[in-house]
Amino acid sequence: MKKTSTRLADGRELIYYDQRDDSVRDAVDKRPLDPTVTTSEVRRDPLLGDSVAVASHRQGRTYHPPADECPLCPSQGDRLSEIPDSSYDVAVFENRFPSLAGDSGRCEVVCFTSDHNASFADLTEEQARLVLDAWTDRTSELSHLPSVEQVFCFENRGAEIGVTLGHPHGQIYAYPFTTPRTALMLRSVAAHKEATGGENLFDAVLERELAGERVVLEGEHWVAFVPYAAHWPYEVHLYPKKRVPDLLGLDEDARTEFPKVYLELLRRFDRIFGEGEPATPYIAAWHQAPFGEMEEFDEGTAVNRDDFGLHLELFTIRRTSGKLKFLAGSESGMNVFINDVPPEFAARRLREVASS
Repeated sequence: MKKTSTRLADGRELIYYDQRDDSVRDAVDKRPLDPTVTTSEVRRDPLLGDSVAVASHRQGRTYHPPADECPLCPSQGDRLSEIPDSSYDVAVFENRFPSLAGDSGRCEVVCFTSDHNASFADLTEEQARLVLDAWTDRTSELSHLPSVEQVFCFENRGAEIGVTLGHPHGQIYAYPFTTPRTALMLRSVAAHKEATGGENLFDAVLERELAGERVVLEGEHWVAFVPYAAHWPYEVHLYPKKRVPDLLGLDEDARTEFPKVYLELLRRFDRIFGEGEPATPYIAAWHQAPFGEMEEFDEGTAVNRDDFGLHLELFTIRRTSGKLKFLAGSESGMNVFINDVPPEFAARRLREVASS
């Protein structure tokens, strides 16, 4: 992998990740851009104890442009985009309309391929490995920023999810705090460690699922399963069999196998609802240990970064053909999910649609 860092016309960082070591990235952003102005502010809710990012400047962000005006495609002739070069393998840049900025963190866009009409599932294993390497490198770099406590790599796909740009891409949020979802996991890890005399909760979950009926696919170094208490109609968790706290902890064997397992999982997601159905909308979310202090999660037994288990959660809001799962009163009002699809059925369906 070759990494080349440059700057866009308004000063934002752009990074190319190339498969070839002899790639040259010296194209200049010729757009007449004014410096980026953000109004991001993080406010803490005193009752719930969580944080909300207020970012009014995002009201003006690009919204469903036609394909020939896509800002994530390479620049061609007079059509200038966020990527000055005429081609790229993987490109990462600071979001022009970030939810988090400055002392409030950082937001980046990850372009998986220059092919506008592709999806992550269309990538080759070599391309998917390059994306994994880019995620890992960005996690490392962002974790060293003084304002960053947790790094979240994710992909939103599909208009139903709220995606406003059709080009295959994901995002990275570098939060200045530990997210509420991670905090809940860490509290559960601490409580389980205390109750069992030291057993790791992530290890216990993985052991139980490996012995059960909800495994979707399994490799030598990775396993994908529908969790016992899945929140979403079709939800799969992808775990490395060797627990590590973050993407940086994966060894070469796990990195080599990941593209094959993950691409197969995404392709099965596109076949859940049968032939002729639109591409399955989904969210793919990497859960990594925070880089900040862990004392606040102490429930009588100390926990540290190595107690956390890196994993990816992949889920869709489509519950059946032509119908979506909406977060209504119970989910949105009280954070109590109601799942219409039994996890065992979902796992069986995802096994049935294995590629030939």
